[in-house]
Amino acid sequence: MTAAAETRPWERERAPVLGVGVSVITLSDAVLALDSFVRSRRPHFVCITGVHGVIECRTDAQLRAIHAEADLVTPDGMPLVWMSRLLGFGPISRVYGPDLMREVMRLSPAMGYRHYFYGGAPGVAEALRDRLCAEIPGLTVVGTHCPPFRALTPEEDAAIVAEINAARPDFVWVGLSTPKQETWMASHRGRVAAPVMVGVGAAFDFLAGTKRQAPRWMQRSGLEWFYRLVTEPRRLAGRYGRIVPLFLILATRQLLGRALAGGGAGPQPPRPLAKGN
Repeated sequence: MTAAAETRPWERERAPVLGVGVSVITLSDAVLALDSFVRSRRPHFVCITGVHGVIECRTDAQLRAIHAEADLVTPDGMPLVWMSRLLGFGPISRVYGPDLMREVMRLSPAMGYRHYFYGGAPGVAEALRDRLCAEIPGLTVVGTHCPPFRALTPEEDAAIVAEINAARPDFVWVGLSTPKQETWMASHRGRVAAPVMVGVGAAFDFLAGTKRQAPRWMQRSGLEWFYRLVTEPRRLAGRYGRIVPLFLILATRQLLGRALAGGGAGPQPPRPLAKGN
């Protein structure tokens, strides 16, 4: 690895937030990382992770291992940004799935990127393609696929992989729920020939216009979960009623434990990972 490569933000040591390593990056860092992955032509996958993903990793060893294996674990929510800063890591800012996806799409005509959308409810990926292509002249979306909610047979899965590979995308954007999208990316790394897979969850719905996003002030204040709870109470009440208080308790415990051990928060220099991309 060259000296220049060692300083790349996405290769720095990750912030250990409740046992999950969170990449210490900004949105512009993430865009540069994705471009680097495309240019390498080697398979990479990216987890866009918020409080929900971190809490699920506490009880799901496979999901925790997938996050450790991922080439990026971006801080999708402000609580992960705040925790990373309190642990002494930075510079870091929120790398929200819809924002990252939209920024990459905006740059795609000039960069020549090709995209494939995998996931979403029936019709959502197609609506997303149509909306983004109308907004961004020259955007190339080479395919979409909405998988069934049941488990795929090996033959069905092989057919989807062949379809994606025949389309030759640079990016496969995966719009499934956690942990389904992370499991799919990890199990298809090397089988899907695209150099980048990114799990963006509800970004398909937000960018397609089938669901409303929280106002920016709520996103910046770490209250997006509350907006989503109010708009989808039947689906999300159980999830947020469990993960929000649990995250607060566990985060407080981690920070207190660090303080008592003498590892107080404070700025830290970049520390490169042992393995580069």
